[in-house]
Amino acid sequence: MRLARTSTCILVLMISAASVSQKTQQADRVVVIKSQHTMTLYSHGTAIKTYKVALGRGGLAPKEKSGDNLTPEGTYILDAKKTNSRFHLAFHVSYPNNADKDRAKKLGVNPGGDVEVHGVQNGLGLLGSIQHDFDWTEGCIALSNSEIDEFARLVPIGTPIEIKH
Repeated sequence: MRLARTSTCILVLMISAASVSQKTQQADRVVVIKSQHTMTLYSHGTAIKTYKVALGRGGLAPKEKSGDNLTPEGTYILDAKKTNSRFHLAFHVSYPNNADKDRAKKLGVNPGGDVEVHGVQNGLGLLGSIQHDFDWTEGCIALSNSEIDEFARLVPIGTPIEIKH
């Protein structure tokens, strides 16, 4: 009887510890590899989750100007959760950075803005994971709605995001 109680206590402690570690593990860095259509979340240098993503429908070149439908490349910050988005949930990316602004100025163009990591457009959630089988955004990084919900639990505001070719 005593052995059974001790075993039960140990099991409860192990489950509790696993639950706590899963709840507290958050990303401290996000890396998007456009050519692979992946976004990986890292915690202390270890990959904790990788998603397949949809990107801007303009192709894989780096964003140069407003309206080009290209996803930018560079290092940014996920600086806000957008509450007024037309998408299920959206995180604002701090594009353009200084390098983007300088490049746009040299080209004589507006660098654009309003780049996000977001879910599917409101009302189209049934698309689910099909949404990342083709590039459809205006330069953003898109996940399914269930994935962006998970992303929101794992990635705090202020996390750096690096977008590479």
